[in-house]
Amino acid sequence: MALFKKRTVGKPGEWYYCLEHKKVEEGPECPAKDRFGPYPNRAEAEHAMQTARERDLQWENDPKWHDTPAGTPRDDD
Repeated sequence: MALFKKRTVGKPGEWYYCLEHKKVEEGPECPAKDRFGPYPNRAEAEHAMQTARERDLQWENDPKWHDTPAGTPRDDD
């Protein structure tokens, strides 16, 4: 007997964005490694990639996450 059962059917109202198929799904249809979510509604799941870009930009511009002083070139530039 399996210790954890794989959930094959999502709960109504759980929305995901599938990175593999580039589509919104209600309930997890694809593996967790291929999706963002859950989101509370379809509209938020539809904007998952935009939300991810905005969060990446915030992180890139957050001085708490950078060890190099401002104006100093980094190795990956």
